[in-house]
Amino acid sequence: MLDDTNAATVARIDRLRVEFQTKAGTIVGVEDVSFDIKSGETVCVVGESGSGKSVSSLSLMRLVEYGGGKIANGRLLFDRREGDEVDLSEAGDSLMRTIRGNEIGMIFQEPMTALNPVFTVGRQLTEGLRVHKGLSQAKAEERALDLLRQVRIPEPERRLKQYPHELSGGMRQRVVIAMALACEPRLLIADEPTTALDVTIQAEILALIDRLKRETGTAVMFITHDMAVVAQMADRVVVMFRGNKVEEGPVQQIFEDPQHPYTQALLAAVPKLGEMTGKALPEPMKLLGSDEHDVQPIKGQDEVLLDVKGLTTRFPVRGGFFRRHISNVHAVEDVSFQINKGQTLSLVGESGCGKSSAGRSILRLVEPVAGQVMLDGVDIMSLGPKELREERREMQMIFQDPFASLNPQIQLADQVAEPIHNYQTETGSAVMDRVGELFDRVELPRSFMRRYPHELSGGQRQRIAIARALALRPKLIVADEAVSALDVSVQAQVVNLMMELQSDLGLSYLFISHDMAVVERVSHQVGVMYLGRIVEIGPRQAVFENPQHPYTQALMKAVPIADPTQRKSEKDLNFKPIPSPIHSVDYTAEPSEYREVSPGHRVLITDSGY
Repeated sequence: MLDDTNAATVARIDRLRVEFQTKAGTIVGVEDVSFDIKSGETVCVVGESGSGKSVSSLSLMRLVEYGGGKIANGRLLFDRREGDEVDLSEAGDSLMRTIRGNEIGMIFQEPMTALNPVFTVGRQLTEGLRVHKGLSQAKAEERALDLLRQVRIPEPERRLKQYPHELSGGMRQRVVIAMALACEPRLLIADEPTTALDVTIQAEILALIDRLKRETGTAVMFITHDMAVVAQMADRVVVMFRGNKVEEGPVQQIFEDPQHPYTQALLAAVPKLGEMTGKALPEPMKLLGSDEHDVQPIKGQDEVLLDVKGLTTRFPVRGGFFRRHISNVHAVEDVSFQINKGQTLSLVGESGCGKSSAGRSILRLVEPVAGQVMLDGVDIMSLGPKELREERREMQMIFQDPFASLNPQIQLADQVAEPIHNYQTETGSAVMDRVGELFDRVELPRSFMRRYPHELSGGQRQRIAIARALALRPKLIVADEAVSALDVSVQAQVVNLMMELQSDLGLSYLFISHDMAVVERVSHQVGVMYLGRIVEIGPRQAVFENPQHPYTQALMKAVPIADPTQRKSEKDLNFKPIPSPIHSVDYTAEPSEYREVSPGHRVLITDSGY
């Protein structure tokens, strides 16, 4: 913990007020917020979407004006390298250009929008170094390679020549972080930098930011809604709610003795790894203000709904002058598991491990090269296009980003009704009755039926996606990172909603996630994936309380816990570099062989590089 009595203040936000002009009038994004950030200190700003935490950071960078905002009041004092203090709220454009990226670095939440799709990763990384540091092309490329190694990107030389769309989400985010660190800024603003990342990469990136802070004395303003990350990173915490600061204090004090009711509710909604120890069945979370007696374990049935055997999916890699098929990405390799009716199997692992490809292969959104998928006795792999379309009624998908999976130009009621019209499961006035029922089911007011996606918050949009997935009364739902981008309290409500629907409707879930605390809460079975294979699978209690595979053990160690007294140190993270999943066309993969540790708990014997 930092002793910051003598540390110099790098940035001070003083009585900041930010307004946005809309058709409906003036909206206040931040009302009256003051706090400071000292050298070598991490200040975590927490709160839900819409609380004003990102607006505060964008104001410091003076980027809020590009989003239609206006700094109506307050001062933004920044202590520059040369030692002169400047009020950023009054700084001119040329001064801000010098400061942005050079003295204040920013890591944005959504890496795909932060990177330019038409330039290579190398060009984007070297640009700031050449503009701000005056480095030659060769020196800038050398530094760029070094930065990619620091953020642990495999095969960095190859990545420099690639474009953003050729990298996974986790890799893109690491490139954005490398760009922010390139000029060794005095202040680093990290806006939800690990929301879309896996546990292991998140742990490494948090350790990286923490190390940078200690070595260079960089001040860090860390914006997040993940309380476990706050417990891991923060020296001080600022809690925001509806544009105001409601509480501020040292991290230990905020966690042990929160004063404001909002902070208390926020901490109550955090799923903590280890909460389910000793419990064999999943059960909904107890939320503040909810009835304690409602929480019932979800048993499910003993009958198998989904039986997957030897599922293998590969993507061709083309190259050379004639774009010949030169190698394959082994995305999913010999994966087998079963899901019982009314139960949940979670697939966990890092980005690029094949968990999403496995989910999509089961629904045949991606065509596997081998394997058998039986859904309630029907062989999905042998179906022609017409039969597959009919069978899709039984299996639906909830995607990670609800905004991308909803049509911005269609009213919500029509989007939820679309599958009903497509399959004509209801006709006439019964369609809207069913849509109304679905809105009730996902706890959204029926008045929302005439709204459009942009008028809803992230959590509400995800509820619409769930309602649409339920419209055809499916037996199986594949939830691909369905709650990872949601705020803590909203995430808790959506997780509880999904579990309630499971116990009421007997739904089975294939739950794809990298959030181990949520997985522990919802799962009957857990499969841990690494490099396209399941390396460990079994009942959730067995896998979590007695992990056998070295990769599962490393994964468990990396999970941040929402308790500042249980911080991870960098030496806890002993991750090996991930080998490439690309193999030549004539490569023959070994079959997956397992040994049984206890009933149903199996561990991979074949060497998978771990």
